[in-house]
Amino acid sequence: MRTNWVILLGLVLLILENSIVPWLVPPAWSDRLLPHLNFILTIFVAGYAGRHTAFLFGLGFGLLQDLLSYGHLIGPYGFGMGLIGYAAGLLAGYRNFTIVVFSWAVIVFGIMLDSIVYCIYKLFRITDLVYSFVFYWQVAPTALLQLLVALVMYVPVRRYLVKPAVSSGDESPE
Repeated sequence: MRTNWVILLGLVLLILENSIVPWLVPPAWSDRLLPHLNFILTIFVAGYAGRHTAFLFGLGFGLLQDLLSYGHLIGPYGFGMGLIGYAAGLLAGYRNFTIVVFSWAVIVFGIMLDSIVYCIYKLFRITDLVYSFVFYWQVAPTALLQLLVALVMYVPVRRYLVKPAVSSGDESPE
């Protein structure tokens, strides 16, 4: 995997997520749809680079996301994305990382990420909302939007992340 380029891609996605995406989401839904583009990239990293790399990637970009856009606490997204990166890496170790497994991982881990953040906010009494309302209002629509974005990104990012294998016929004699 091309680690340096993936980190650069993560920074670009972080900038897009905080500058362009809020303009694309209609104002009435701006508090409802919060797509996490680096979360999707963390799932890709977990599938193609392993659980430790995905843990560090998720932890780093989750903390950056905490600092840039969700300023109530520093750490919930870092903790959640690090934990989910590790769990997705474990899943990728047991299963072949096909589009079906990837889609399932984006939905389940997306719900899990927003639930972790909600539980941390509830623990520190930052929110007083009921989980059923939060799930209906934010978690489910965000997970479905993330799935749509992930499926659009699947083929280009997969081609980019996976280094092409050199076949024996392509080697140049030296």
